[in-house]
Amino acid sequence: MTLCLLLLSTVALAAAVPVPRALTRAAWPEREPVVGLWVWQCLVATVLLCCLTALVLGAAAVFHTVRDHVFAPAPPAVTAAYDLSAARVWAVASTLLLAAGAAWTTAMLARELVETRRSRGAARAQLRERAPDLPAGLGTLERGPLLVLEDEYPDAWWMPGSPPQLIVTTGALHRLTDHQLDAVLTHERGHARARHDWLLHLSTALATGFPRVPLFAHFCDQTHRLVELAADDTASRRCGHLTTALALISLNQHRGVLSCASSRRLLGERVDRLLEPPPRLLRRHRALTSATAALVPLLPLLIVFGPGLSALA
Repeated sequence: MTLCLLLLSTVALAAAVPVPRALTRAAWPEREPVVGLWVWQCLVATVLLCCLTALVLGAAAVFHTVRDHVFAPAPPAVTAAYDLSAARVWAVASTLLLAAGAAWTTAMLARELVETRRSRGAARAQLRERAPDLPAGLGTLERGPLLVLEDEYPDAWWMPGSPPQLIVTTGALHRLTDHQLDAVLTHERGHARARHDWLLHLSTALATGFPRVPLFAHFCDQTHRLVELAADDTASRRCGHLTTALALISLNQHRGVLSCASSRRLLGERVDRLLEPPPRLLRRHRALTSATAALVPLLPLLIVFGPGLSALA
């Protein structure tokens, strides 16, 4: 068991510290944001699986009830292969630490969900009071629930929920052309179809709960960035790079989209990326990267099941 815990700790530390820092310096996630999001999710899944499996092993070593439930179907040789009686002090310490981390993670996720539900309810109540019916002449642009909000401030956004809601202001309708409006709505529908809200909530909860863990901090920052790039790609494939870039500029002109301020830098990067589309990864390279990332979360399972499989062999 000691060796298993050491290997799990090594994999978790590698996935939590050096790998995320190297990934943030790589250029290819900007070219393939969907693949980049998948890689980040696999890294997070690896760390969480390492912690979960280590918690199960530690609890099995400390509590006989847990050991009986975990190893009940296994032959005696498998139970003996894990040597659960060794390193009991270390097992107790790691189990308590991991249990506290699991409880804190659950609390952060629950807090994020509660706050999100509360804010969505307030936003929907406000929209019901302010949004008029869909104006005549926009039926050709409607491909789902769409609300037009009387506001001279140009804006458009997607509100997750059941059902999801697309909102566009009259200021955006006056400023954007039909093709640009279609690009903006396609961008927002890209968020809705990919359920980017779940990724954003997960990354925010982990970064809030564990701000000093590089993986979770980078996961939050990169998720907020890559979901926008992925939605831009969805819009550009339908409406073209130039139309999507012009729509982004028109919709955010008043926000200083082309300024050098750090808070607006992402908007400028998105416009530059659309005006000069970067070379895309080869399909074989994309498949290889995705498959390799998918195998990484299997490492904790291989480490945990290794002694048992060796005992059976």
